[in-house]
Amino acid sequence: MTIVATNCSRHVTFIWFTDYMTIQASTIRPTPIPLDVRANLRMMFVAKHARWTGDLHPEDGNHAPYHREMREILEGLGLNLVIEDSYKALFDRPDVDFVFPLLNRGGFLNSEMLLPLLCTRHGIPFLGASPILRGLSDDKHLTKLEARANGVPTAPWTIFRKGAPIDVRRCPAAARWVIKPNASSASWGVRDAIDHADILAAVDAIHRDGHDAIVEPFLEGSDVEVPVITVGGREAIMPMMLFEQADPAHLRTYAEKRDLADRADKYRLVPFDDPRLSRQISAMTEALIRVFQPFDYGRFEFRVDLATGDIRFLEVNLNCNLWSQKVFGRSALLAGMSQDQLIETIVAESLMRQGLCERDSINRLSQGLVASANG
Repeated sequence: MTIVATNCSRHVTFIWFTDYMTIQASTIRPTPIPLDVRANLRMMFVAKHARWTGDLHPEDGNHAPYHREMREILEGLGLNLVIEDSYKALFDRPDVDFVFPLLNRGGFLNSEMLLPLLCTRHGIPFLGASPILRGLSDDKHLTKLEARANGVPTAPWTIFRKGAPIDVRRCPAAARWVIKPNASSASWGVRDAIDHADILAAVDAIHRDGHDAIVEPFLEGSDVEVPVITVGGREAIMPMMLFEQADPAHLRTYAEKRDLADRADKYRLVPFDDPRLSRQISAMTEALIRVFQPFDYGRFEFRVDLATGDIRFLEVNLNCNLWSQKVFGRSALLAGMSQDQLIETIVAESLMRQGLCERDSINRLSQGLVASANG
């Protein structure tokens, strides 16, 4: 299926899912937040660098300007916003109606789940998937089990939980392996190996860092990124993006992904427009969406060998990076959406899903905006 996107100010063409999860093309509009909701609903934005005013962070790289951009967009939307940068903001129940949680990596195992758990404890609606789904998506071993159970091809793997015996003879056969923390992001802690001694050393190092380790054969190719949001109460696939690698055997690193190391000659982010492969990847994504919905927004990743057409599922990232310079921002532009419209749509759909905003009022607002735009 070729993804078509109209380049106009208020209408966007996505891939739709019907009630039976059949994919069809349909023109839709970004979802606005009504003015009364902006004024009256008290929203907390929680991110490590929520108060950042500079450029790259020396350790977290582009995550700092990403958090700054998100804060500035939410402020620009005129929301009644509370800014926080610590889990402590939710240890006691805050005086807010909704939480936008972006403090995903807290420096300890399974920190991905903490903010959603704290919100659930207090009965506060929040953006994104439930705590158990956040944990499921964060565990690469469990997500690969879901992929396999749903007929989505993925590379063979072995999980080594911290504290359990390490028998590298259990690893799948390969000429080269990739070893990484089982719950991490942006390739933090990733390593490769060419023999069992290297695997053992890598797993041991990851365990000493406090994490479980997952071992897979290294797959040459480039990564196809599939951003998914909710529009009109249904999941919609946005235009796919490709991290096109100059060398299909290159192992992308944390420093490269966080713009802490030069990567200009290694890979580039470009639109993915192969009709045949897009159809296959859409069907695989559709199968996985059923597992994780509702999640408001997320990114599904596949390793593709462009020479052979082989596709393998890699992982799911819920509450993933929404920065304008990354996959979601670039995909939104292809779909005709501004970065502000993208963020507003994600928030508005979550508010409606959780009963904090009426869809009828948003539909009337959308129709009014379209009429105004058409003069």
